Amino acid sequence: MDIQKLIQKDGIIEKIAKAEECLWFNPNIKTGSGSFEGTAITMDDIEKAERRLDRFASFIMQCFPETIADGGLIESPLAEIQAMGQRLDTGGRLLLKLDSHLAIAGSVKARGGIYEILKHTEDIALQNGLISSDEDYAKLAEPECRQVFSKYTVQVGSTGNLGLSIGIMSAAIGYRVKVHMSADAKQWKKDLLRSKGVEVIEYQSDYSEAVKQGRRLSDMDPMSYFVDDENSVDLFLGYAVAAKRLKAQLEGMQIVIDSRHPLLVYIPCGVGGAPGGIAFGLKKLFGDNVHVFFVEPVQAPCMLLGMASGLNQEICVQDVGLTGITHADGLAVGRPSGFVGRVMKGMLAGEVTVEDSKLYDYMRQLLDTEGIFIEPSACAAFEGPVRLCRDGRQYLAEHGIEPVIDNAVHICWATGGALVPEEIRREYMNTYL
Repeated sequence: MDIQKLIQKDGIIEKIAKAEECLWFNPNIKTGSGSFEGTAITMDDIEKAERRLDRFASFIMQCFPETIADGGLIESPLAEIQAMGQRLDTGGRLLLKLDSHLAIAGSVKARGGIYEILKHTEDIALQNGLISSDEDYAKLAEPECRQVFSKYTVQVGSTGNLGLSIGIMSAAIGYRVKVHMSADAKQWKKDLLRSKGVEVIEYQSDYSEAVKQGRRLSDMDPMSYFVDDENSVDLFLGYAVAAKRLKAQLEGMQIVIDSRHPLLVYIPCGVGGAPGGIAFGLKKLFGDNVHVFFVEPVQAPCMLLGMASGLNQEICVQDVGLTGITHADGLAVGRPSGFVGRVMKGMLAGEVTVEDSKLYDYMRQLLDTEGIFIEPSACAAFEGPVRLCRDGRQYLAEHGIEPVIDNAVHICWATGGALVPEEIRREYMNTYL
């Protein structure tokens, strides 16, 4: 692979290599069923995942009493943030999907991560005769079941939030847990995991190395299960369930989504699993009336680089001279998921990259206008509507959005923040780059 030729022949890759902010529209986007070419995942798969989460509701309430009010449902509010919308001058309605406030793990990773662990737990429980599929799953919280689960190990590689969701849920079930964390992971996240009895293994290298080593060590142990953030269909489906929940929330707010009221969604992106799963679910439900954009930091735009070059996981940001180092710790990923890149090829509207300094500015603006705190990496989402409305007129015109832009519904996906300790919040609020 001749990197210099790749950079020279493609203007967007040249901008990526210079760590410049950019707005990229996917030239391969398709309409209708063409969006889903190349993937065998169906709406039925998403509905099966949703039913599995329903089966575990009583178990979740047993282990995490804070979910009792919601009947064991791990779901986040959808909030209208009108004052923030006015500050950003986005046009239309601006809403915030508060996955930053999801129960148990305080991030979007509570969706896919917890779902995959519950599916693994169901598989073990059925294999060991602990339960039948029509019994009350609360039984799995009993000591004799925990004793069985304690014979098994769960491992995962993470920059932080996935490790929290996997670690907290796995430890609550009774597994031995090992979280392999990259150098970008925040100390408070490591400390929180250790307080739950999780073994945290630290690496001085990046996310990809933590995943590689975690996978290698897990493969050596027949009683170990590795959560593969780069390639897991189960993780993907757990995230995809979010789309069904969002649809119900929009209906509850009497918000119509159709060709005259388009839905524009902006999701921070690391390796791609969470935003990919959510995007897939949204396209299944809203079709051509939803337009999903991923947002990445300028030093770690791995998904954009993979999709724009067509190389997916065969290229990393370091190949074009970037560091992969960013204040957006959850997005500090150098190499994208090839699985997600291939699924997104015909459905992702585009990508936006953002300077780290803006993350803190958006964080302060949100707190000032709405009284809501989310972590810096989650604030990347706000760059989406700002850049699209300012520089994306061609896309808006080509897709019939420009004439109805005032009717548009913009949703920024807040991916994390509720578990950030108060002293770290104060530190963030006083960070200026």
